[in-house]
Amino acid sequence: MPAKQAIYGMKNQEQQVSFKQFLGKFPEVTLPVTLTPESQRVFSQENDPIPMLMIDQFLAPLEEDPIDEYTEFVPCFQVPDTGNFHALVYWRAGLMDYRYILATFTKQGVLIAKQVIAGTYTDGKTLTQSVATFTEDWVIQIVSGQSGVDASYEAAVSTSYQLELLPEGFIVPTN
Repeated sequence: MPAKQAIYGMKNQEQQVSFKQFLGKFPEVTLPVTLTPESQRVFSQENDPIPMLMIDQFLAPLEEDPIDEYTEFVPCFQVPDTGNFHALVYWRAGLMDYRYILATFTKQGVLIAKQVIAGTYTDGKTLTQSVATFTEDWVIQIVSGQSGVDASYEAAVSTSYQLELLPEGFIVPTN
């Protein structure tokens, strides 16, 4: 039995939810939105959790890292007025690994693109934190900094870059 099924139980192949039901977990927001380490608390309080069946069907296939009993997913928001695609931001939490992920889908639910846009994670030696602001014109401004796990943050080693969400649903760097 695959590890994921062993952890979550056998998935009934006849149990399916529609992509429209999945989208319903992600409220549309007014941009700009800033994603910080604390933002997930607000999303967790205001948005209903994503049921395991939806995670199995729509999010687990997107994830490169294993999903275990400590992994949590929180729906954050849906980008408004995207036209021919859907753009969703969700928060994935694991042990010492918290990430905001932007995923774009066709109207039928087929993945177009996926990108980590903010979060906090460590490799055991270095702590990396990123904050993202999603602007009205679909530019995502990201500031990222690192520090030693037992040291303070140093602004001199921070970086910033931008991504853009294109009208076709692709996510591309702009600088």
